[in-house]
Amino acid sequence: MATLPAPSPAPGALRPVRVYDSWWTVAAASLAAVTALAGGLWFSAHVRTDPVLHEVALFVHLASLALGFGAVLAADWYGTLWLTGRAPLSEALSVTSRLHVPIWAGLAGLVVSGLMLHPDLSSPLTQAKIALVATLTVNGLQAGLLSRRLSAPGAPGPAALAWAGATALISQLCWWGAVVVGFINTRT
Repeated sequence: MATLPAPSPAPGALRPVRVYDSWWTVAAASLAAVTALAGGLWFSAHVRTDPVLHEVALFVHLASLALGFGAVLAADWYGTLWLTGRAPLSEALSVTSRLHVPIWAGLAGLVVSGLMLHPDLSSPLTQAKIALVATLTVNGLQAGLLSRRLSAPGAPGPAALAWAGATALISQLCWWGAVVVGFINTRT
C-alpha cells in the first residue's frame, strides 16, 4: 500500500510555537524549567527514600552525569574545532544537534535522581549547586536559540562568536562547578 505525502501547510497558516522561536519562548521555557526545579526541591524536602531507592538514585545520578556531561564535552569539543578552523560550522552544528537528546536526558536524570539523594537544602554548597543547575538549564535553553542563529545562511559575525563562546564558558563552569560541589558534598 502506498503512503501519501503529508499535506503541506497552506500559505499563511499558523504553525505551532517552538521553544527556540524567540527570546520570549526561551524565557517561557526557562521559567517553566526553574519552576519545575523548585517544585522538585519542595518534593525532595518532604519525601524520604529508603536505602535501596537511595542506592538506585545514586547509580542513576552517576550514569546521568556520564551521559549528560560526556555529551556536553563532545559538543564543546566540536565547537572548539570549528572556532580553531579544524571543522566546518555545518559539521559542528550537526554533531551538536545530535547531542541535544543525551545532554537533556543526562541533565534530567541528574536532577530527578539528585532530588532523591536527600540534599541538604540549608547547606550553602547545595544552594550553590542548585544555582549552577538552574543556570545550566537556562543556558542550555538559550543555546538552542544560538544554534538556530548560527545555522542561518552566511558566516556568523563577531556578536554570534562572542555569544557562542560565552555559552560554552557558562556551560563548562556550571557543569564542572556542579561536579566539584557534588564531590565535596560526598566528603562532608
